[in-house]
Amino acid sequence: MTTLKIRELKNKRSSLGHEATAIMQAAQDGNRAMTPDEETKFDALMDERDQVDRTIERMERLLEQDRQGIDDIPDDGRPGNRGGAEAARMDAWNAYLRDGRPGLTADHVRALNAGNDPEGGFLVAPEEFVNRLLANVDDQLPLRGLATVMRLTTAESLGVPTRDADLADATWTSEVGTGSQDDGLRFGKRELRPHPLAKRVKVSRTLLRRASMDPEQIVRERMAYRHATAQENAFMTGDGNQKPLGLFTVGNADLGGITTSRDRQVPTDGTRFVNDATNGYAADALIDAKYALKPQYHARARWLFHRLVLAEVRKIKDANDQYIWKAGLGDAPDTILEIPHVLSEFAPSTLADNDYIGMLGDFSFYWIVDALQFEIQRLVELYAEANQIGFIGRMESDAMPVLEEPFIRLQSNDTVA
Repeated sequence: MTTLKIRELKNKRSSLGHEATAIMQAAQDGNRAMTPDEETKFDALMDERDQVDRTIERMERLLEQDRQGIDDIPDDGRPGNRGGAEAARMDAWNAYLRDGRPGLTADHVRALNAGNDPEGGFLVAPEEFVNRLLANVDDQLPLRGLATVMRLTTAESLGVPTRDADLADATWTSEVGTGSQDDGLRFGKRELRPHPLAKRVKVSRTLLRRASMDPEQIVRERMAYRHATAQENAFMTGDGNQKPLGLFTVGNADLGGITTSRDRQVPTDGTRFVNDATNGYAADALIDAKYALKPQYHARARWLFHRLVLAEVRKIKDANDQYIWKAGLGDAPDTILEIPHVLSEFAPSTLADNDYIGMLGDFSFYWIVDALQFEIQRLVELYAEANQIGFIGRMESDAMPVLEEPFIRLQSNDTVA
């Protein structure tokens, strides 16, 4: 049934792509720009296609997990479908989420190893809960699917070797020669240290007691959403001080990250990209950005934009009055200069002078380190008047670009001002 649904969604995606392409082609054939109505319809079609893409990705991931037996826990998370010690831990965890410390029996306490928590404060979540929470966070953050993500279970930090200076080219020599000695290779080290990240969510007491899904699922989904938005914000613009170092944060020799040497200017008028001989060609600037990135990074490279900036990118034409945006057909993704894109709500969204407006990069060189320990505190009295229970969740994470070479950052240059 899942395979059939995926096939139907792919057919729908293909149909939406063909319809959007037809609108764009009609404008190109008429040697004109799209009309406002055509732009509105085109954007609506592409937004719907993006939603279908995300649904297909989620369903294919679940299908692959089923095939490999990676996750044998059903979506409803019912304890009856688990077994052994893990069942006991998750039953105890659900009892704590639903009823707090008074709901825990002696067996529950042993299962949760909660002996160090006599006042019913923080409890360390079972590993199964944490893994599914992190999986939910991954689903909500496209960057985490492209980045290199690691889990720390014992060490406090992860050292990242970085090449500060490289060797010169090898030299041609004789059969028995070894070439000249080169002492130019130098390595530095950046450290990724997971920092605490906390969020409070409120859940209806009635919902916890009466919902068909387990409290575990309710709390996990809300926690995942709130932790995901906080992380994505930091992944974009975090200053690296007790939080991740963001992609759009200017790096330096001490901080690491991406320095201004990787910035490229794109002509704008403060609100839109410009494309004329007087003020410059935005299309040319994006082409220059693509080829400023070494070809070994192109295969995994992605453009990164906010949706409002992407809407303007879709309207850019080259010097021959042709759109640089190409809608994908069938299973092919949409591309900008043959490179797919990803969207983030926390990427820069304005085109004012000197604003960062997007990025091109191989995001596998953005490293994310999570600490597996996740704690939840249950708040009963604070929201009693609203018939709600509060949950404070704490996890630890850190991230940063470990090499700046695989990234090109785009900056607005208001040529009209």
